[in-house]
Amino acid sequence: MSTHPVPSRRTVAKGALLGAAAVLFGTSAARAAEGPAALRLPAPTGPHPVGLRTFALTDTSRVDPWEPGVRQVMISVLYPARTVRGFRRAPQLTPAEAREFAGLAPLVRPGLPAAGVDWGAVLTQGHVDAPPLPGRRPVLLYTPGGGDSRTLGTTLAEDLASHGRIVVLVDHPGDASQVELPGGMRWTVLTGPPDPATFRTMIDTRVADLRFVLDRLGGLPLAPVMDLRRIGVYGHSAGGTAAVHALARDGRIAAGVNLEGHLDLDPDLVAGLDRPLLMFRTDGFEESARIERSWAGVRARRVLLPHANHWIFSDYAYLVPQLQAAGLVTAGARAALVGPGDPAAATAVVRRGVRSFFDRRLPAAPAGTSAADSPRRVSQ
Repeated sequence: MSTHPVPSRRTVAKGALLGAAAVLFGTSAARAAEGPAALRLPAPTGPHPVGLRTFALTDTSRVDPWEPGVRQVMISVLYPARTVRGFRRAPQLTPAEAREFAGLAPLVRPGLPAAGVDWGAVLTQGHVDAPPLPGRRPVLLYTPGGGDSRTLGTTLAEDLASHGRIVVLVDHPGDASQVELPGGMRWTVLTGPPDPATFRTMIDTRVADLRFVLDRLGGLPLAPVMDLRRIGVYGHSAGGTAAVHALARDGRIAAGVNLEGHLDLDPDLVAGLDRPLLMFRTDGFEESARIERSWAGVRARRVLLPHANHWIFSDYAYLVPQLQAAGLVTAGARAALVGPGDPAAATAVVRRGVRSFFDRRLPAAPAGTSAADSPRRVSQ
């Protein structure tokens, strides 16, 4: 008699998502009759070209909360490059990730097309393994929205890197739609909005991931150009929640940016935050009232983006309007994802705001000053 392994939680979740996609979006292939849409990401605005390196990190001290085994994370490090000549541009998703995302996209983000997009053809402006520009530079950690992979925060990260920052995009396997790890693909365990217990696990895991990454940055090949005495954090949605919690819990992090994440998980913790914080929100997000209530007691500068919606803070700001122009996304879906307004204007406000905030709060070390000369915060 044959025996079969019990499917893991990730297999069940992936099967549920793909099964629903087949039912709900089976006719969308007709819209792809003219071939896949060609999508482009914008160039960064800074004076430096951007290099990119990717690393897999394993935390043997932690058990993964979503499936058996130790915790693993993937990170992409973006940095100002000395030259990019002869170094290829990185795709936003690996070929395997692109194949998975093609099926998951309309379930992870309702309104995205189930066919007609070659997600693997989307190129970033980061050049793989390009040599870094000499000099130590402040480091920013990025944690994405729940259900998103780290690479959906590429354009803001590239812009920051082009202006002289080092940005570390952190993936959180288990709640990201898909992540390709050295041992294979991980899919999201989420099949809808997380319940309170799941959300608590998400945030605690993300904060632990960020702190673990900070512990490991000094051992990476790019460590000589990282100023680990000047560290900031920013994140979108659940990543914004995690960024503020990491800022409050870890004294190594000097400043943070919250891109529309609610803060009612640990109100006493965030109310006592005494480090610089910048917070953005949109006027179109369905959870705006909850966002406002949860931000009430938090000391921070706030920016409102009009005529925008929740995923304007991610690369969907650029991808969704192109999909609408190709007839693959409706006007209603676009409004629900990024808002009806001008995405270029909104993203310009976000780019300038985040960049100027970290410029003030994490100024580059004066010429001739080493990282060891700078005061160091003590981890809490």
